[in-house]
Amino acid sequence: MSTSTVEVGTQLPAYDVPSVSAEKMKTMAALLSDPTPIHWDVATLQALGMGDRPVNQGPLNMGYVMNAVTAWAGGPESLRRLRVRFLGTVLAGQHLRVRGTVSGLREEDGARLADCDVVLEVVDGDAVVSGTATVVLA
Repeated sequence: MSTSTVEVGTQLPAYDVPSVSAEKMKTMAALLSDPTPIHWDVATLQALGMGDRPVNQGPLNMGYVMNAVTAWAGGPESLRRLRVRFLGTVLAGQHLRVRGTVSGLREEDGARLADCDVVLEVVDGDAVVSGTATVVLA
């Protein structure tokens, strides 16, 4: 990415998550010590009337947004701030896409920063996470 071409209105490249993995949800539940069975137990989901696809954890959904922004900005060290709001549920097997738009540019402590509006959406569906990110432009 060339910082000279970034301006307000610049669109970040779409970042796709082709299929949310039920196995990753189960692993993440273990790593987070999350005992909530809707993230890994199909029998519980069915008993609750929630279908048969596990529900993704919020931190994983937020991670997709972080990955998209840092891939565009040049690496994890570029992320200065991320604020998100969870709007909906992501189910195993869904295809997701992160989109973003530069909403502001500024200098701070000798670094050029880009503020971005970001959204994670189910492809052919609704937004499930929205927020803002601030990154250092290389």
